Amino acid sequence: MIKILIADDHSVVRRGIKQILSEESDFEVLGEASSTDEVFEQLDDQDWDILVLDITMPGKSGLDCLLEVRKKKPEMKVLILSMHPEEEIAITALKTGASGYLNKDSAPEELIKAIRKVHEGGRYISSTLAESILFSSEKGSGQEPHETLSEREFQVFCQLSSGKTLTEIAEELSLSIKTISTYRSRILEKMNLKTNVDLTHYAIKHKLVLNKA
Repeated sequence: MIKILIADDHSVVRRGIKQILSEESDFEVLGEASSTDEVFEQLDDQDWDILVLDITMPGKSGLDCLLEVRKKKPEMKVLILSMHPEEEIAITALKTGASGYLNKDSAPEELIKAIRKVHEGGRYISSTLAESILFSSEKGSGQEPHETLSEREFQVFCQLSSGKTLTEIAEELSLSIKTISTYRSRILEKMNLKTNVDLTHYAIKHKLVLNKA
């Protein structure tokens, strides 16, 4: 059985997702969470296979929650289910450690398909989103500065741009402050920026940070 935890702050959405998934004989929804704090409270309750996570919920940001889940339960797959269609947000989530990204407007069959794929170890994005990302990359001339960052650098960049201190980031990623400081210097150099404020402005401009709904 695929053990699933659903995290969304809207009870109607959670109920709808649970109803869809309950029709599959190998799916078992064993938990629900209405905030990221409730996600953390339930992490040790089961050997979860998949977390279906709304990226904008009360508590920590969805990306912070994703980082924390990946740290505490690296074997647990995370499928982002969001109302945000922008490809930049999907790329951010995938680079932060999500196994898939699906818009809430997607058909039930696509949600089931996505869960099966990420459970098998693959990554999932919709064909529409994939085409949008491909079109954007073909339209642009060269990479955006943040696209030159490694996965770990990108994680630190997201934390810095959201206002986290070096100490807070070091604790969340289980790294030394010196290591985070080195990442920060490397990120600023690669992106040709000078301060954390510059990073925040860049993240907002490129829709790499989310406002909570």
